[in-house]
Amino acid sequence: MASFTSILDNDFYKFTMQHAVVKLFPKAKARYHFINRGHHKFPDGFDVLLKEAVNEMANLKLTKAEKAFFARTCPYIDPTYFDFLQGYRYDPEEIKIFQDGPDLEVIIEGYWYRTILWEVPLMSLICELFYESHGLQRASDVEVIATAKDKIEKYKKLNITIADFGTRRRHSYEVHDMVVRTLKQYGEKTFIGTSNVHLAMKYETKPIGTHAHEWFMFHAAKYGYKMANLLGLEHWSDVYRGDLGIALSDTYTTEVFFQQFDKKLTKLFDGVRHDSGDPLEFTDKVIAHYKKNGINPLSKTIIFSDGLDYEKVERIASYCEGKILHSFGVGTNFTNDVGLKPMNIVIKMTDALPEDDQWTPVIKLSDEPMKHTGDEDSIYIAKKVLMIDDDNA
Repeated sequence: MASFTSILDNDFYKFTMQHAVVKLFPKAKARYHFINRGHHKFPDGFDVLLKEAVNEMANLKLTKAEKAFFARTCPYIDPTYFDFLQGYRYDPEEIKIFQDGPDLEVIIEGYWYRTILWEVPLMSLICELFYESHGLQRASDVEVIATAKDKIEKYKKLNITIADFGTRRRHSYEVHDMVVRTLKQYGEKTFIGTSNVHLAMKYETKPIGTHAHEWFMFHAAKYGYKMANLLGLEHWSDVYRGDLGIALSDTYTTEVFFQQFDKKLTKLFDGVRHDSGDPLEFTDKVIAHYKKNGINPLSKTIIFSDGLDYEKVERIASYCEGKILHSFGVGTNFTNDVGLKPMNIVIKMTDALPEDDQWTPVIKLSDEPMKHTGDEDSIYIAKKVLMIDDDNA
């Protein structure tokens, strides 16, 4: 049955955000919900299997070797955080799992500094258990390795850099492990790392990531929509002082982001990450923003990470060449290309309690309106406050 063997089997940005939350918002609470975008049907008893796997996670703990690797690799993170992580244990009481026929409901709730680590491993468990419980057979190990090798060799010919971002919706840990091993073996100078800290340690590569949408969603709950991007990035720079300098741009649409991405932040951050909307239009907006602020776009980087495959990467790389630095984070297309349909699921923060006050709904306004998340009333209010017209977003 699907299970975890390392507490570092998680995305790097979860740990970097946890470190920042411990420092800045130790009293904050958060609530997350599972969203079944693909309308997948779960078999009877799936909730029992998932609860068993969740309960087992309480046994995970940071080993001395893992602590040493993490501290050595990330000198910009406070030593006290690694002591904290060494004492951290997953608490299954923070997870509520319900099943009604083929429909699954999962809710995470508790202190933000604790619950922030649940999202990625929970999604991984749901995916792996889904395939197991349906008895779906993937491609053979030989085919998985051959596919990954073929992809990285094609990417090498594009003269780009690329990372694995595939933990959340991977087919299984076994597949993920084989893929990263293959990318490292055959991707010299092209494969630059993985978002998965455990596999980065195992294969002696770089953990990749900065922050996620929830960082800005929380800031909106605490400070309001108009200040969410600005204060989110200010607080990030307060903690990391110039390290981890790729800013996520689409929590409240790219247009709103660049209104708040002032000259100081534009100079301070190394670049931005694209995660929704047309990548070429986004590239034009980013370049125009840098030129407007007197910055050479070739001194900055765009990280593309939205549903990438080879054809999309090739098109983007060709468009960016000679205009702006660029790199790519490939997720499901690396870790769930095994002859089965990848799952379309997410777990998103839905409510935040910044202090001991009241729960506040949080939302995300993607550059693709169909990917907005949150309750309709809050989305309506945010769009009014930010003057967002989806037709022109």
